[in-house]
Amino acid sequence: MFLGQFQHNLDDKGRLMIPARFRELLEGGAFITQGFDKCLMVMTEAYFKQVYERIEAMNLADPTARLLRRLILSNAYPIEVDKVGRILVPQNLRTFLGVPSGELVVAGQGEYFEVWTPATWAEQMALLQDVEANNARFSTLDLSKTNSASS
Repeated sequence: MFLGQFQHNLDDKGRLMIPARFRELLEGGAFITQGFDKCLMVMTEAYFKQVYERIEAMNLADPTARLLRRLILSNAYPIEVDKVGRILVPQNLRTFLGVPSGELVVAGQGEYFEVWTPATWAEQMALLQDVEANNARFSTLDLSKTNSASS
């Protein structure tokens, strides 16, 4: 799983250093695409195929489904980790982030990881520090013990 947050550099050629613990998870192939909330998403090939299958199953006559399809698939590129642990971020995705080079935040999300500018990530972190909002968020996550083990 992709877990944790790391700060890494995007060089002038658009290559982003990937955290060492994430690299082995990308060995079977990966894809990068535009994410939600002004970030990029990097998915293993297996997870990207699952997302693709879900998109393919959506009703093409639904305008929202078509927009989602365009958002994810027209911005998706296969990527490989080079010998020193970098991936190439395509130019249009760097433009989307608004950075030609510099520091970025790599944030694990379980099945995938996100790439953020530090300023946009700081905005996300501010949202995540709202105690009252977190109480409401966590109330939707049932953390009670299940009875399935005792049945």
